[in-house]
Amino acid sequence: MRCPFCGHEDSQVKDSRPADDGSAIRRRRECPSCGGRFTTFERVQLRDLLVLKNNGSKELFDREKLIRSLRTPLRKRPVTGEQIERAVNGIVRQLETSVDGEVTSKRIGELVMQALANLDQVAYVRYASVYRDFKEVTDFRDFLGSMKKEASK
Repeated sequence: MRCPFCGHEDSQVKDSRPADDGSAIRRRRECPSCGGRFTTFERVQLRDLLVLKNNGSKELFDREKLIRSLRTPLRKRPVTGEQIERAVNGIVRQLETSVDGEVTSKRIGELVMQALANLDQVAYVRYASVYRDFKEVTDFRDFLGSMKKEASK
């Protein structure tokens, strides 16, 4: 593993342990050249996923982009990084096991909506306002009304 500090081609593993409920391995590494320490994560990847964008283009699935899409509406909310990581792992697992290597950005957005609904209602509304492109206050009122109906079922 290349050192992120000095670019040296090799690093030594100092410690390994399971992470994310056993779905990943966390490794602490040290660079023999500069002595810098850093952490890497090793995860199972069933296959490469391609995301079909709304404009017709395709791009490789980016786990970090998914994490950002959850963290942004959850900013300043009482949700831990571990809860976010579990939600991301669940979404990725669903995507890898349910598709043939291609997934629409709309499907990813819907899975993020479901995860946020389970994590934090305020973050769910924040994300929905952007994802569903709310234009005015009545859009919020209608959305909150539908949430209230769902909750009473």
